[in-house]
Amino acid sequence: MSAAAHDPSAGVEEHEPLLLLASASAGRRATLAAAGIEHRTLPVDLDEDGILAAAREAAGDAPLAPAEEVLLLAREKALAATARSEGGYVVLGGDSMLEIDGEVVGKPHEPARAAERWRAMRGRTGVLHSGHWIVDDRDPEDGGTGATFGATASCALTFADLSDEEIDAYVATGEPLGVAGGFTIDGRGGPFVESVEGDPHAVVGLSLPLLRRLLADIGLGIHELWSPVDDGSAEGSAPEDDPAPAPDVPDRSRPAAD
Repeated sequence: MSAAAHDPSAGVEEHEPLLLLASASAGRRATLAAAGIEHRTLPVDLDEDGILAAAREAAGDAPLAPAEEVLLLAREKALAATARSEGGYVVLGGDSMLEIDGEVVGKPHEPARAAERWRAMRGRTGVLHSGHWIVDDRDPEDGGTGATFGATASCALTFADLSDEEIDAYVATGEPLGVAGGFTIDGRGGPFVESVEGDPHAVVGLSLPLLRRLLADIGLGIHELWSPVDDGSAEGSAPEDDPAPAPDVPDRSRPAAD
Protein backbone atom coordinates (compact mmCIF):
# COMPACT_ATOMS: atom_id res chain seq x y z
CA MET A 1 0.00 0.00 0.00
CA SER A 2 1.25 3.44 -0.89
CA ALA A 3 -0.31 6.57 0.58
CA ALA A 4 0.19 9.33 -1.97
CA ALA A 5 -0.42 13.05 -1.67
CA HIS A 6 -3.61 14.25 -3.32
CA ASP A 7 -4.68 17.28 -5.27
CA PRO A 8 -7.23 19.19 -3.15
CA SER A 9 -9.07 20.21 -6.32
CA ALA A 10 -9.33 16.73 -7.77
CA GLY A 11 -12.79 15.86 -6.48
CA VAL A 12 -13.91 13.81 -3.51
CA GLU A 13 -13.39 10.23 -4.63
CA GLU A 14 -12.05 7.73 -2.11
CA HIS A 15 -8.33 7.97 -1.44
CA GLU A 16 -5.84 7.32 1.31
CA PRO A 17 -4.74 10.30 3.44
CA LEU A 18 -1.02 10.86 3.56
CA LEU A 19 -0.60 11.82 7.21
CA LEU A 20 -0.56 9.15 9.91
CA LEU A 21 -0.96 10.46 13.47
CA ALA A 22 0.72 8.27 16.09
CA SER A 23 -1.63 9.41 18.85
CA ALA A 24 -5.09 8.80 20.28
CA SER A 25 -5.31 12.40 21.52
CA ALA A 26 -8.72 13.86 20.80
CA GLY A 27 -7.20 17.35 20.90
CA ARG A 28 -4.62 16.57 18.22
CA ARG A 29 -7.20 14.89 16.01
CA ALA A 30 -9.62 17.79 16.39
CA THR A 31 -6.86 20.32 15.60
CA LEU A 32 -5.99 18.54 12.37
CA ALA A 33 -9.65 18.13 11.40
CA ALA A 34 -10.43 21.80 12.07
CA ALA A 35 -7.48 22.79 9.86
CA GLY A 36 -8.85 20.62 7.05
CA ILE A 37 -5.94 18.16 7.25
CA GLU A 38 -6.84 14.61 6.35
CA HIS A 39 -5.20 11.92 8.43
CA ARG A 40 -5.38 8.41 9.78
CA THR A 41 -4.44 7.42 13.31
CA LEU A 42 -2.36 4.61 14.76
CA PRO A 43 -1.99 5.10 18.54
CA VAL A 44 0.94 3.31 20.15
CA ASP A 45 1.27 2.25 23.77
CA LEU A 46 4.83 2.72 25.01
CA ASP A 47 6.53 2.49 28.39
CA GLU A 48 7.12 6.24 28.56
CA ASP A 49 8.49 6.13 32.10
CA GLY A 50 10.97 3.42 31.10
CA ILE A 51 12.07 5.33 28.00
CA LEU A 52 12.67 8.50 30.01
CA ALA A 53 14.44 6.64 32.81
CA ALA A 54 16.87 5.07 30.33
CA ALA A 55 17.49 8.42 28.63
CA ARG A 56 18.08 10.19 31.93
CA GLU A 57 20.53 7.51 33.03
CA ALA A 58 22.39 7.75 29.74
CA ALA A 59 22.53 11.54 30.01
CA GLY A 60 24.33 11.30 33.37
CA ASP A 61 25.50 14.71 34.55
CA ALA A 62 23.90 16.46 31.56
CA PRO A 63 20.18 15.94 32.26
CA LEU A 64 17.67 16.33 29.46
CA ALA A 65 15.53 19.44 29.48
CA PRO A 66 11.74 18.95 29.37
CA ALA A 67 11.71 20.20 25.76
CA GLU A 68 14.15 17.40 24.90
CA GLU A 69 12.19 14.76 26.78
CA VAL A 70 8.94 15.46 24.93
CA LEU A 71 10.84 15.32 21.64
CA LEU A 72 12.30 11.94 22.62
CA LEU A 73 8.86 10.51 23.38
CA ALA A 74 7.41 12.00 20.18
CA ARG A 75 10.20 10.30 18.23
CA GLU A 76 9.62 6.92 19.87
CA LYS A 77 5.90 7.12 19.11
CA ALA A 78 6.49 8.06 15.48
CA LEU A 79 9.02 5.28 14.97
CA ALA A 80 6.76 2.70 16.64
CA ALA A 81 3.77 3.69 14.50
CA THR A 82 5.91 3.60 11.36
CA ALA A 83 7.06 0.07 12.17
CA ARG A 84 3.50 -1.10 12.83
CA SER A 85 1.81 0.54 9.85
CA GLU A 86 1.51 -0.76 6.31
CA GLY A 87 3.88 1.92 5.08
CA GLY A 88 3.63 4.81 2.67
CA TYR A 89 2.72 7.53 5.16
CA VAL A 90 4.22 10.66 6.59
CA VAL A 91 4.04 9.72 10.28
CA LEU A 92 3.63 12.32 13.03
CA GLY A 93 4.36 11.52 16.67
CA GLY A 94 3.67 13.93 19.50
CA ASP A 95 4.04 14.29 23.24
CA SER A 96 3.46 17.08 25.75
CA MET A 97 4.66 18.05 29.23
CA LEU A 98 3.95 20.97 31.51
CA GLU A 99 6.94 22.55 33.26
CA ILE A 100 6.58 24.72 36.36
CA ASP A 101 9.71 26.07 38.06
CA GLY A 102 11.83 23.45 36.32
CA GLU A 103 9.62 20.57 37.48
CA VAL A 104 7.76 18.45 34.94
CA VAL A 105 4.07 17.89 35.59
CA GLY A 106 2.91 14.83 33.67
CA LYS A 107 -0.41 13.00 33.60
CA PRO A 108 -1.77 12.73 37.15
CA HIS A 109 -3.82 9.54 36.53
CA GLU A 110 -5.19 9.54 40.10
CA PRO A 111 -7.83 12.04 41.35
CA ALA A 112 -5.93 12.81 44.56
CA ARG A 113 -2.77 13.59 42.60
CA ALA A 114 -4.68 15.75 40.12
CA ALA A 115 -6.23 17.79 42.93
CA GLU A 116 -2.85 18.19 44.65
CA ARG A 117 -1.22 19.40 41.45
CA TRP A 118 -3.97 21.90 40.72
CA ARG A 119 -3.67 23.34 44.21
CA ALA A 120 0.06 23.76 43.59
CA MET A 121 -0.21 25.40 40.17
CA ARG A 122 -3.32 27.60 40.52
CA GLY A 123 -2.52 31.25 39.98
CA ARG A 124 0.90 30.40 38.57
CA THR A 125 2.53 30.33 35.14
CA GLY A 126 4.00 27.25 33.50
CA VAL A 127 5.46 26.29 30.14
CA LEU A 128 3.78 23.65 28.01
CA HIS A 129 6.23 21.76 25.77
CA SER A 130 4.89 19.81 22.79
CA GLY A 131 7.29 17.57 20.89
CA HIS A 132 6.67 16.80 17.20
CA TRP A 133 8.49 14.09 15.25
CA ILE A 134 8.15 13.31 11.54
CA VAL A 135 9.04 10.06 9.77
CA ASP A 136 8.82 10.28 5.98
CA ASP A 137 7.83 6.70 5.16
CA ARG A 138 6.52 7.45 1.67
CA ASP A 139 7.70 5.29 -1.18
CA PRO A 140 10.54 6.91 -3.18
CA GLU A 141 8.38 7.07 -6.29
CA ASP A 142 5.89 9.15 -4.27
CA GLY A 143 8.59 11.60 -3.23
CA GLY A 144 9.60 9.88 0.00
CA THR A 145 12.89 10.99 1.52
CA GLY A 146 13.21 8.57 4.44
CA ALA A 147 13.86 11.57 6.68
CA THR A 148 13.22 11.33 10.41
CA PHE A 149 13.46 14.50 12.49
CA GLY A 150 11.49 16.78 14.78
CA ALA A 151 11.24 19.89 16.91
CA THR A 152 9.48 21.17 20.02
CA ALA A 153 6.96 23.99 20.34
CA SER A 154 6.58 25.68 23.73
CA CYS A 155 4.18 28.24 25.12
CA ALA A 156 3.60 29.89 28.49
CA LEU A 157 0.28 29.48 30.29
CA THR A 158 -1.05 31.34 33.29
CA PHE A 159 -3.62 29.46 35.34
CA ALA A 160 -6.54 31.01 37.18
CA ASP A 161 -6.50 31.11 40.97
CA LEU A 162 -9.08 28.36 41.38
CA SER A 163 -11.02 27.75 44.56
CA ASP A 164 -10.86 24.35 46.25
CA GLU A 165 -14.46 23.81 45.18
CA GLU A 166 -13.60 24.43 41.52
CA ILE A 167 -10.62 22.09 41.70
CA ASP A 168 -12.64 19.28 43.29
CA ALA A 169 -15.42 19.72 40.75
CA TYR A 170 -12.99 19.66 37.83
CA VAL A 171 -11.15 16.60 39.09
CA ALA A 172 -14.47 14.82 39.60
CA THR A 173 -15.19 15.09 35.86
CA GLY A 174 -12.21 12.82 35.17
CA GLU A 175 -11.00 15.11 32.38
CA PRO A 176 -7.63 16.06 33.90
CA LEU A 177 -6.53 12.56 34.85
CA GLY A 178 -5.05 11.40 31.56
CA VAL A 179 -3.64 14.60 30.10
CA ALA A 180 -0.28 16.31 30.54
CA GLY A 181 -0.38 18.88 33.30
CA GLY A 182 -3.83 17.75 34.40
CA PHE A 183 -5.78 20.20 32.22
CA THR A 184 -7.24 20.73 28.77
CA ILE A 185 -7.74 24.14 27.22
CA ASP A 186 -10.27 22.84 24.70
CA GLY A 187 -12.54 21.22 27.30
CA ARG A 188 -13.87 21.86 30.78
CA GLY A 189 -10.45 23.19 31.79
CA GLY A 190 -10.64 26.08 29.32
CA PRO A 191 -12.02 28.61 31.83
CA PHE A 192 -9.08 27.89 34.13
CA VAL A 193 -6.39 29.09 31.70
CA GLU A 194 -6.16 32.86 31.98
CA SER A 195 -3.67 33.48 29.17
CA VAL A 196 -1.43 31.80 26.61
CA GLU A 197 1.80 33.33 25.35
CA GLY A 198 3.02 31.66 22.16
CA ASP A 199 1.37 29.28 19.68
CA PRO A 200 -2.07 28.43 21.13
CA HIS A 201 -2.24 25.18 19.15
CA ALA A 202 0.77 23.89 21.07
CA VAL A 203 -1.40 23.76 24.19
CA VAL A 204 -3.37 20.85 22.73
CA GLY A 205 -0.17 19.13 21.66
CA LEU A 206 0.01 19.98 17.97
CA SER A 207 1.48 23.20 16.63
CA LEU A 208 0.15 23.79 13.13
CA PRO A 209 2.84 26.37 12.24
CA LEU A 210 5.55 23.93 13.35
CA LEU A 211 3.92 21.09 11.42
CA ARG A 212 3.93 23.31 8.32
CA ARG A 213 7.67 23.94 8.70
CA LEU A 214 8.46 20.26 9.27
CA LEU A 215 6.50 19.23 6.20
CA ALA A 216 8.27 21.88 4.12
CA ASP A 217 11.58 20.24 5.04
CA ILE A 218 10.48 17.09 3.17
CA GLY A 219 9.11 19.03 0.22
CA LEU A 220 5.43 18.99 1.20
CA GLY A 221 3.12 21.98 1.43
CA ILE A 222 0.58 21.66 4.21
CA HIS A 223 -2.10 22.48 1.64
CA GLU A 224 -1.32 19.15 -0.01
CA LEU A 225 -2.82 17.44 3.04
CA TRP A 226 -6.09 19.36 2.96
CA SER A 227 -9.31 17.42 2.48
CA PRO A 228 -10.74 17.65 -1.04
CA VAL A 229 -13.33 20.39 -1.32
CA ASP A 230 -16.86 19.19 -2.01
CA ASP A 231 -18.50 21.99 -3.99
CA GLY A 232 -21.92 20.38 -3.57
CA SER A 233 -22.26 19.74 -7.30
CA ALA A 234 -22.99 16.05 -6.78
CA GLU A 235 -26.73 15.31 -6.69
CA GLY A 236 -28.04 15.21 -3.15
CA SER A 237 -24.73 16.34 -1.67
CA ALA A 238 -24.51 18.84 1.15
CA PRO A 239 -21.64 20.23 3.20
CA GLU A 240 -21.04 18.40 6.45
CA ASP A 241 -21.23 20.40 9.67
CA ASP A 242 -18.78 18.10 11.43
CA PRO A 243 -16.05 16.07 9.71
CA ALA A 244 -16.08 12.35 10.33
CA PRO A 245 -13.50 11.20 12.86
CA ALA A 246 -10.22 9.96 11.41
CA PRO A 247 -10.32 6.16 11.23
CA ASP A 248 -7.61 4.14 12.88
CA VAL A 249 -5.02 2.35 10.76
CA PRO A 250 -4.75 -1.38 11.48
CA ASP A 251 -1.75 -2.20 13.65
CA ARG A 252 0.03 -4.96 11.75
CA SER A 253 1.95 -5.95 14.89
CA ARG A 254 -1.25 -7.17 16.57
CA PRO A 255 -3.60 -10.04 15.61
CA ALA A 256 -6.82 -8.97 13.96
CA ALA A 257 -9.92 -9.05 16.13
CA ASP A 258 -12.46 -11.78 15.45
